[in-house]
Amino acid sequence: MRYIPATEQDIKKMMEEVGVGNFDELFSMIPAALKFQGQFSIPAALSEQELTEHLWQLSARNHHLLESSSFLGGGAYHHYSPALVDALISRGEFMTSYTPYQPEISQGTLQAIFEFQTYICQITGLDIANASMYDGASSAAEAVLMARRAQSGRTKVLLARSVHPNYRKVIRTYTANLPVEIVELSYDAQGRVDSAGLAKQLDDNTICVAIQSPNYFGVVEDQTALFQAAKQRSVLGISIVAEALSLGILNSPGDCGADLCAGEAQSLGLPVGYGGPYVGFLATRQNLMRMLPGRLVGMAKDQKGRRGFVLTLAAREQHIRREKATSNICTNQGLCALAVTVYLSYLGAEGFRNLALRNLQMAHYAKEKLRKAGRIAFSGPHFNEFVLELSSDAEEVCRKLAGKKIYPGIPLGRYYPEFARHLLICVTEMTKKNKVDQLAVELEGLR
Repeated sequence: MRYIPATEQDIKKMMEEVGVGNFDELFSMIPAALKFQGQFSIPAALSEQELTEHLWQLSARNHHLLESSSFLGGGAYHHYSPALVDALISRGEFMTSYTPYQPEISQGTLQAIFEFQTYICQITGLDIANASMYDGASSAAEAVLMARRAQSGRTKVLLARSVHPNYRKVIRTYTANLPVEIVELSYDAQGRVDSAGLAKQLDDNTICVAIQSPNYFGVVEDQTALFQAAKQRSVLGISIVAEALSLGILNSPGDCGADLCAGEAQSLGLPVGYGGPYVGFLATRQNLMRMLPGRLVGMAKDQKGRRGFVLTLAAREQHIRREKATSNICTNQGLCALAVTVYLSYLGAEGFRNLALRNLQMAHYAKEKLRKAGRIAFSGPHFNEFVLELSSDAEEVCRKLAGKKIYPGIPLGRYYPEFARHLLICVTEMTKKNKVDQLAVELEGLR
């Protein structure tokens, strides 16, 4: 969209319309002490051609993943997105700036949302899913809020320290002004939640236990055992999923006994971007259905028995008084959810599983190849990420290799001070074996 500024004549006409002679008069109600008196450091205006060239120069400073060796994961995964996804979501029928709610004119969009919800239920093994979450972090926070509503009177939340650090920050932000105590659960030598520590913390005041699998160390948790322990104290189990592709081969959170599953679906057809786009999901069991925040689309029949789709069950925040709202959701993630729906439709159940297996196989190849360069930190099973302990500071290693356009992983010391020499390494179907071999040589050379 082109930017078309108001002309001097337009501005003068608007001023006359509101009864003022200039901008100073327009903002005269603002006390002078509160007004900025200096000069803004803003460069001179550019022509459209100059601006386009400037933006191209800025974009050229980025390192494209296809021109680099990237082993970065940690919540943002480089997977292949078929051209079909962009082609279909770019169709004019899906062009909208906001959610269309009128079922008589929005059947296509409502059907797409319904199918997204259906896919999320299938891969999480739960009964109901919504389609309104910003991202995995806010979805995890909403899951905690939802559990609190369901466990009225309780105040303690058990949150695994192996949950994505940024997700934990968002959960703390959402609950900062609520009577909620967050207790973090440590990890064991396998990289899994310390089950003995969990048992000590479970009591009648506990709302929920929230764990991530595969967790931030890439380790697959024994969710069944953890959620069984929680249920013995009537504590809800929240499964958090940052790498949704893992659900292609792992037991679903529902099968493991989770009451809620909050996650990030970026892996499913959305490219890795500089800060997005992301799309979260939140699913639960039928007994908690009416506490699920956000938008739910249901299937119905008209008087002639024809199938149709409508918003149903949940009261959206815009429909009720703000103080009555039970969530912070108010956005439209429709296009991202549509991309996920198209992607999963394209892969099918078998393709989804096969792609997950390819990721697992590549990760095992990388783990074996990199053993000479360091020590595999955790003994627990993993999917497409694992932690490698180096002989020197991981941040320094990353700085040295960045000059060669090699990004060997995420230094864990920035989130876990005890892991200053540890790298979180991710391998997907986009990772070539020769890139892994090159990384092994480079890391061995730095020992």
